[in-house]
Amino acid sequence: MNLKKWLIIAISLFGIGFVLGLAAPASMVNLLSEEIAALDELSDFLASLPPFIVFVIIFIKNMSALFLSFILSPILCLLPSFALALNGWLIAFVSTAVMQEKSLGFVLTGLLPHGIFELPALILGEAAALSFGTAAILALVKKEKRNLLLPNLKQNLRYLLIAFALLLPAALMETFVTPLLLT
Repeated sequence: MNLKKWLIIAISLFGIGFVLGLAAPASMVNLLSEEIAALDELSDFLASLPPFIVFVIIFIKNMSALFLSFILSPILCLLPSFALALNGWLIAFVSTAVMQEKSLGFVLTGLLPHGIFELPALILGEAAALSFGTAAILALVKKEKRNLLLPNLKQNLRYLLIAFALLLPAALMETFVTPLLLT
């Protein structure tokens, strides 16, 4: 497995989503008003919980998303590709909307403390998912590639574990540091 190649592909997919998020018209906020209201309700609910519970929820949610993407990656690599592009789009779109009301500094303060861990975890985990998904697809269509699937799986599970490890400080920062910086 050539991790560098898969990291470049993962970063590219994330970047495409990011550019699309920057290009999205501001009027889309109105179209997403129901989703934004649901996120506000979720945010209020999480704020009512003890911080340790919020930390556990964030960590398990992020870990589950990466794991599900990895497991389902043999289905044409759709989920890892979609996850990367959607996350890039969401970060750019929401950041643009928040900057209109607040400032770039506010956005960076909200993103950077946990983003320096979470984004590499996302990109590494999804790169591993793309690599495994591609290897699984090739193993299905080319008999001579089947013997490469198990070594690929083992290697990519190691990268996935590293991504999980990065999600731990990301969840800690998101739960305990970011709220302090934004108040």
